[in-house]
Amino acid sequence: MVEYRIDRRSGVATYLQIVQQTKHALRLGLLEPGDRLPTAREVVAATAINPNTVLKAYRELEREGLVEARRGLGTFVRRSLGPAAADSAPLRDELAAWGRKAKASGLDRDDVSALLTSVLDDLYPIGGDHR
Repeated sequence: MVEYRIDRRSGVATYLQIVQQTKHALRLGLLEPGDRLPTAREVVAATAINPNTVLKAYRELEREGLVEARRGLGTFVRRSLGPAAADSAPLRDELAAWGRKAKASGLDRDDVSALLTSVLDDLYPIGGDHR
């Protein structure tokens, strides 16, 4: 099951953080079709956010066809995103090694994030060729 972490300083709406973290878990194979998402009550207990915020995030995920709400049972994953975690394990290992080198060279989390975002922006330009 996914555990949401809310960064109140990020400038990203709380419900979008939940949507993004759910999508990341789907891309990494941490959530698979049939898995149940935490209930709104469970998310509220873990993060101290408003239950309506959780429900808004889940409605957005449902609108995108990623999850479905089953009355009285919870919210369940309908489909995954991207390759399974097993398929991307070698790339993740390489990225983890790079991350350790970046940390050892004195870069903090924000520095690494900015650097990675810069590289991703170069490789995947918005509205550009995504090959």
